[in-house]
Amino acid sequence: MTFRATVLTLYPEMFPGPLGVSLAGRALAEGAWQLDAVQIRDFATDKHRTVDDTPAGGGAGMVLKVDVLAAAIDHARTINPDAPVLAMTPRGKPITQGRIRELAAGPGITILCGRFEGFDERIFEGRQVEEVALADIVLSGGEPAALAILDACIRLLPGVMGAPSSGIEESFESGLLEYPHYTRPVEWEGRTIPEVLRSGDHAKIAAWRKSQSEDHTRLRRPDLWERHGGVRDQPASDARRKK
Repeated sequence: MTFRATVLTLYPEMFPGPLGVSLAGRALAEGAWQLDAVQIRDFATDKHRTVDDTPAGGGAGMVLKVDVLAAAIDHARTINPDAPVLAMTPRGKPITQGRIRELAAGPGITILCGRFEGFDERIFEGRQVEEVALADIVLSGGEPAALAILDACIRLLPGVMGAPSSGIEESFESGLLEYPHYTRPVEWEGRTIPEVLRSGDHAKIAAWRKSQSEDHTRLRRPDLWERHGGVRDQPASDARRKK
């Protein structure tokens, strides 16, 4: 099964963009995934190809029209009927690595990229569209977020990454941030690689990496730390002292 991505956008020239190089680009060339960048404006019905209108109730900006969006989504579903449709919007549920893994395991994905003030609200229920946010930020359009989500999915496809374990020992995969990495030279500007990583003792290395992941998560992402649960009721440093 080939992973197929359909992007509904006012700027199809932005794709594949960075997805045309490196791992994703090689996988695209080899047929591991396919891409359709679809111009939303093609589904407008007037001679001016109008895709937006003023907000009901007044206000600044313009809103993407529900009838045009629905026609574009209906077209995308003829390309890949089983693919979920995600709309990129700051109002959406933050995307997680777990959701990325679910998407990468499926037949593909359709991503609807917003512009202006966003989408007519009726499209979400009317076409079963999942609202997704990349982060707590506002972009000028959904295309950069779509590129990020597609990259996150594509790298998990079979054969895209060289080592299968590359996609497992990473931030968020176990609910924690990833541990720090080092490589040669051993000493640089007076800073050395931690001795434990040079010891050859795999058990000690594994324990060090686990404690580092816990410390970094607790200090940098207390929200992740709280969700991690279990032994994490106490600070990671206290847990290590009690071992």
